[in-house]
Amino acid sequence: MTAAPGTQGYGENAAALADQYESIAFADVHRDVAHLIPAAPSRIADIGAGSGRDAAALARMGHAVVAAEPTRALRLEGQRRHALPTLEWVDDALPGLDGLRGQGRAFDVIMLTAVWMHLDADERRHGMEALAALLAPRGQILMSLRHGPVPAGRRMFDVSAQETIELAAAHGLSSHHLSEREDMLDRADVRWSFLGLRLD
Repeated sequence: MTAAPGTQGYGENAAALADQYESIAFADVHRDVAHLIPAAPSRIADIGAGSGRDAAALARMGHAVVAAEPTRALRLEGQRRHALPTLEWVDDALPGLDGLRGQGRAFDVIMLTAVWMHLDADERRHGMEALAALLAPRGQILMSLRHGPVPAGRRMFDVSAQETIELAAAHGLSSHHLSEREDMLDRADVRWSFLGLRLD
């Protein structure tokens, strides 16, 4: 079976990566977009959920959360760390998200944290179409983009916020948030963009 785009190098390091992800609190990672997360219970998908840190935090807020993680070792690690009744784990991946789309799911919020830059240009075009198809009316995508050197053994691309906003617009999504910030692991050569995209 072919690995999902961008997952190379993750499975064999699942436990260490999960420790790294869990070392940063959800509130710190998402401080720029926290005000965009609905207060009322909502349907949320965390795409590329990793260790489940974000999905679990959202479930504890009262949301019904689907954590989609294609790397089996990471998914199992997340299930072990975060066993919650309102958190559902699935094996699904960008660009197609065929499992979720095949079930006719619709989400009020889709989270993509440090995921989008793993996709090449064709995969991003396909992926944006899939994400837009999974949004409920007035649903939104909250996304972070990593900028900086590519770690050894990883697959990443230089993806700008502006390119992402333009691609989203082609699929009926408008930008309602854009911010930039430093790296949360204090890497001097890495910075992040945070985007909010809403289905018009």
